[in-house]
Amino acid sequence: MYLLGYDIGSSSVKASIVNAETGKCVSSAFFPKSEAEIIAVKQGWAEQRPEQWWEHLKQSTAAVLAESKVNPADIKAIGISYQMHGLVCIDRDHNVLRPAIIWCDSRGVPYGEKAFDELGHEKCLSHLLNSPGNFTATKLKWVKDNEPEVFERIDKIMLPGDYIAMKLTDRVCTTVSGLSEGMFWDFKNGRIADFLMEYLGFSSSIIPEIVPTFSVQGQVTAHAAAELGLAEGTPVCYRAGDQPNNALSLNVFNPGEIASTAGTSGVVYGVNGEINYDPKSRVNTFAHVNHTNEQTRLGILLCINGTGILNSWIKRTVAPEGISYPAMNDLAAQAPIGSEGVSILPFGNGA
Repeated sequence: MYLLGYDIGSSSVKASIVNAETGKCVSSAFFPKSEAEIIAVKQGWAEQRPEQWWEHLKQSTAAVLAESKVNPADIKAIGISYQMHGLVCIDRDHNVLRPAIIWCDSRGVPYGEKAFDELGHEKCLSHLLNSPGNFTATKLKWVKDNEPEVFERIDKIMLPGDYIAMKLTDRVCTTVSGLSEGMFWDFKNGRIADFLMEYLGFSSSIIPEIVPTFSVQGQVTAHAAAELGLAEGTPVCYRAGDQPNNALSLNVFNPGEIASTAGTSGVVYGVNGEINYDPKSRVNTFAHVNHTNEQTRLGILLCINGTGILNSWIKRTVAPEGISYPAMNDLAAQAPIGSEGVSILPFGNGA
């Protein structure tokens, strides 16, 4: 028996097949082989085309099936990890209406700051556990104000992982964990954050059906199975943002446990067992993968946008042409501790 995992990253889309009995990864692949395009037509903007995620997912799936020679019928479940805070807008026919505004886009900042001040810091923090900030909700507000013709056509909004699940199953749904990372979840009342939705001018009808993080969230359709080479009816049983998922993969579930990971961005992620918030809004707080109304499990995270992506920038623009990342590390190791005072601010995509 095997499990298939997908990770929808901003650099690539990865697929892995795991032996469910042994936990051993039998095959893993990612596409594109060069870093995925991030569209930045203006300073502070960052977009990707969801359709490209799907194309890269098809390539990754084909690669792991070919390498592993696993019978698709022996894959018993699919799980999805994804880049957080993105905004995918679809119409009633499940068509994508515009490129996804992804996590490192900062155009929502002024909307979040205004909402924080006008709704009140205490109200926002006690209900959302965060400032409305630069998350999915304020990205959607930008669309409403700047692309009204697109906003009028929106049937549902989704996170990147929700989009991939929809492509696999034709079911449009999301999770409490996902809604919390978009600033759509009211922890104080255990429901959609109506007060913020009303303030920003959104109808609650744009929120998809809510399903548990661990549950049968749909089955692979005949159409998706034909595109991917998978077995029709394979269940999608899990989805979570990349940071909660990274913590899950490191067995970080309970209060006091901490995970530290680095990819395009870098994150320190700890688990809290009480509904609480930082009154100075210095860190972000979201529902962890095992959070329920009966058992509070919150992920407290601090993210620096520029870690892996900064390394990539240095490789492209500063390092000798053709150099590998390991060779870059060897060069860096030759520099004295402290680098003779040279420092860098890792916020190339905005703070």
